[in-house]
Amino acid sequence: MSGAARAGPARLAALALLTCSLWPTRADNASQEYYTALINVTVQEPGRGTPLTFRIDRGRYGLDSPKAEVRGQVLAPLPIHGVADHLGCDPQTRFFVPPNIKQWIALLQRGNCTFKEKISRAAFHNAVAVVIYNNKSKEEPVTMTHPGTGDIIAVMITELRGKDILSYLEKNISVQMTIAVGTRMPPRNFSRGSLLFVTISFIVLMIISSAWLIFYFIQKIRYTNARDRNQRRLGDAAKKAISKLTTRTVKKGDKETDPDFDHCAVCIESYKQNDVVRVLPCKHVFHKSCVDPWLGEHCTCPMCKLNILKALGIVPNLPCTDNVAFDMERLTRTQAVNRRSALGDLASDSSLGLEPLRTSGISPLPQDGELTPRTGEINIAVTKEWFIIASFGLLSALTLCYMIIRATASLNANEVEWF
Repeated sequence: MSGAARAGPARLAALALLTCSLWPTRADNASQEYYTALINVTVQEPGRGTPLTFRIDRGRYGLDSPKAEVRGQVLAPLPIHGVADHLGCDPQTRFFVPPNIKQWIALLQRGNCTFKEKISRAAFHNAVAVVIYNNKSKEEPVTMTHPGTGDIIAVMITELRGKDILSYLEKNISVQMTIAVGTRMPPRNFSRGSLLFVTISFIVLMIISSAWLIFYFIQKIRYTNARDRNQRRLGDAAKKAISKLTTRTVKKGDKETDPDFDHCAVCIESYKQNDVVRVLPCKHVFHKSCVDPWLGEHCTCPMCKLNILKALGIVPNLPCTDNVAFDMERLTRTQAVNRRSALGDLASDSSLGLEPLRTSGISPLPQDGELTPRTGEINIAVTKEWFIIASFGLLSALTLCYMIIRATASLNANEVEWF
């Protein structure tokens, strides 16, 4: 995984912290219960025999409002200095109450001042109830908080319904309203405290996952470096061993010039007079220019795969092949057997007087602990813990996103507002 992939959980955790830090500093909204208000509106238009009626189901009683039924005529504030007053926040706010009206309900718009100020001002003018309509068209009613407003009933409705009623009032059309208690809505289980707990748990899990990922990559780098170092040392040993192999120049009459003699297995060319050839411990002959690069990379005979280091008396810690998994336990068990076998082959070969490199000035390869990574480091590359950790981190991120979205929707639906 790249650095950008590892940075993804960190950015998500930072976003979660920012979400919690910017959360409104209000009451624990999800823990509050509220009551819905069922509102019936009757509009008596002039010249129309049958009054127009409609119902508002999404009203909501204020948190500090009495939960009771009330009925009365709806009135809006009078204009102030020729300017319409829909908010009811101005100290000069007045209502025109006809003499024959005993109970009336104030209709006000949300905004500019607290709910308590609006409700208290309407109560001062003897309103029995206050209906406040929202100032955001796409927002549902909220649970208003207005302590100290007495026995006056306070209800919030949507902006759309509020403006519908206001349009009739502006035409001097009589509007009657009946407010009844609806359903008691219990507190939601999911609160801001739960969201904070989930966020902290997620951050802790991300820290643990990140620590495991960092540990994995450190071990991966150590494993790669150890493998490269071993390959370099093995290459150096192979070069020194190559310098000890027998070389000679093909002369006229040598068996290599015989047409029936095997060609060079590397270049598939026959041997010619004055060609420089190299003779391996297994008695196979190759062009020096052909076999030296091969031995430097593979350190084995191109034909029989004989390990020249072992044949010359060097028992390496690593197999002479490319990209082979390190199996030190197997090498440890077979080291002694291979050494005895290699020395026995050399002793039986009277045509090659090759001195083992160990006694010829070539330093042996370092011991097992110096060349090979530990077993735990190798197992990390095999078991691929990063896949499990990454999957777990992704699931945690998706879970946190879902919980934040759900909590946001729940808190918005149950929001307790002061103004």
